[in-house]
Amino acid sequence: MEPSTLVLAEILLLALITVESGGAFLVRVAAGGVPANDLQKSWYRAGHAHAAVLLVLSLAILAFADHLDVPTWVDWIARSGVPVAAILMPAGSFLSVLGKNPEKPNRLSLLIGLSAASLTAGLLAVGIGAIATGAGNA
Repeated sequence: MEPSTLVLAEILLLALITVESGGAFLVRVAAGGVPANDLQKSWYRAGHAHAAVLLVLSLAILAFADHLDVPTWVDWIARSGVPVAAILMPAGSFLSVLGKNPEKPNRLSLLIGLSAASLTAGLLAVGIGAIATGAGNA
């Protein structure tokens, strides 16, 4: 693994600790220790789940990243698209329902759309890059 890829993998592994603390928060919400309405509970769960899945997916993508023979800007999107989505999606899920008994998500829910765009760009870059490079044949 390239040194820069290894550093990113280490950061992503440490970021999983935030998912762990999010799980502890969800336990407190479920136990009634943190007041939350049904909207908040569902958005908190979605944010937590997406954070975990996208961080693990980010780690898996790094296995391909070092084998891509693509322009630098494509390589950058391939390496950063999914990790950026792993930050934006849960941020949008949690921050858009903050407050006391919100009835609907606030404008920060736009972060979820930005996350989807980042996720799509990252997956396209690594997927097409891997096919074009023949990374599966290495």
